[in-house]
Amino acid sequence: MPRTAPSTEELREMNRRLEGRPPQDALRDVFERFFPHVILACGFGAEDMALWDMMYRINPRASLFYLDTDFLFPETHAVRDRLMARYAVSPEQVIRVRPAITPAQQAEQFGDRLWERQPDQCCRIRKVEPLTGILKHYAAWVTGIRRDQSPTRAGAGVVEWDAAFDLVKVNPLASWTHDDVWAYIRQHEVPYNALHDRQYPSIGCTHCTSPVRPGDDPRAGRWRQFDKTECGLHPSSHPTGV
Repeated sequence: MPRTAPSTEELREMNRRLEGRPPQDALRDVFERFFPHVILACGFGAEDMALWDMMYRINPRASLFYLDTDFLFPETHAVRDRLMARYAVSPEQVIRVRPAITPAQQAEQFGDRLWERQPDQCCRIRKVEPLTGILKHYAAWVTGIRRDQSPTRAGAGVVEWDAAFDLVKVNPLASWTHDDVWAYIRQHEVPYNALHDRQYPSIGCTHCTSPVRPGDDPRAGRWRQFDKTECGLHPSSHPTGV
C-alpha cells in the first residue's frame, strides 16, 4: 500500500490536469492509482452523497467510512440506511468508525458536556483520533471539501498530500458550488439528509450543529458559541500547484 508523498511537481501536474475537469475524472484517477486502498470520508451531507453516487457509478466496489460520534442526528442515520438500500452495498462497504470511549466514559474522565467547555478536545476524542485510526489502512481518502465552504478551505487542491494523516487527499468537488452539488443530486435523484431542507447546510453532531439563516456562511451553524468552524479533520489547506 503506497504511502509515499508525491513530489511537488507531481502534485502540480495532477492539479493542472484535473483542475476544471468533472469530479468523476479525479475519482477515476484515484481509483486507478490506489484501489482498493482508497475510501470516501462520509458525513452523509450533500457533498458526500453526491460523491458516493459518482464513486458507485465508477466502481460498485467502492467503500466509505463514517465517524459515529454517538451524537449523530437521527436524520443522519436515516440517510445512511437509505444509501445502503438504494445502492445495495454490503456492510463492509459502509464502515462505521467509533471513538475509543463512550459518552459516559468521556463524561467520567473529562466532565459532563465537554463539547460546551472544550469543543476541540471533544472533537479530538470523538472524531480526530478515530479518523487517524481508520486512515492508517488506506493510501488515499476522498472528501467533499469545496473551496467556497469557508476561508479555511479556500486553498484546497483537487489533489493534496495530507501530512496530518500521511496519505493522499482528493477533493473532487473543490471547484464546485452549492448549486452544482444540488443540481447533481436532483439530476440523479440522490438520497440526501432531510436536515438540509430545514436550513442545515452543514451537519455534524447534535450538540454542535444548528440551522442557519439564508445568506449566512454555510458553516455558521457549527460550534456557534465558539470561534471554531472545523473539527480538526481538515486543517487549512495550502496545497502545491493550485
